[in-house]
Amino acid sequence: MSEDRIRLDPRSLRGIAHPLRVRMLGALREHGPATATGLAERLGQSTGATSYHLRQLATYGFVVEDPERGVGRERWWRAAHQTTTLDSETITRAPADAETYVRAVAAAYADQVERWLGEAVAIPPEWIGVSTLSDWRLRLTPTEAAELHAEVFALAERYRRNHPDVPTPDDAEPVILQVQILPFTRRPDDDGSTGDDGAGGSGSTGDSDGDGSTGDGA
Repeated sequence: MSEDRIRLDPRSLRGIAHPLRVRMLGALREHGPATATGLAERLGQSTGATSYHLRQLATYGFVVEDPERGVGRERWWRAAHQTTTLDSETITRAPADAETYVRAVAAAYADQVERWLGEAVAIPPEWIGVSTLSDWRLRLTPTEAAELHAEVFALAERYRRNHPDVPTPDDAEPVILQVQILPFTRRPDDDGSTGDDGAGGSGSTGDSDGDGSTGDGA
């Protein structure tokens, strides 16, 4: 495991399998260190709730205190890693916690899309043509899906991460790349039809992250 990545096992998965904890960890990764009060204001929660869940996140190693920022009794927290990985072995060993966690991640991704849609009218012209909401309906074998998975992640790794320690050009902006590879296995009485032969790569909406993820995402 790299210093900047946490690979979930059944114990640590139990510590992050909660919707608010996923959102809190994502906020710390995206916006940097914060207090329980600051997170409560950002996420529309009570300070008591964010304080409790910060302590739980700390117990399982997802966040650490940032003593250089603290003044008096004020406690600041930062994300201990920038990336979370959930692999198939952990999913098999702890399926219920894995489902709770992945559902929370999916909800966080949906929130990111909603936030982008709310801000889309103000996007500068140079960003309109390079953003998209697209999907492709494919029919793959498990081997082909594994190849697609590897190629997509390798492509994403070629690009600059949004991290305070990474130098960026003056015109660079935060860009969230979301990836979903969703196998829908057929039932015995299913003819395999999806009802629509491809929503296609055009899917652009004029067109347009975190914080937890499955696979090797952000």
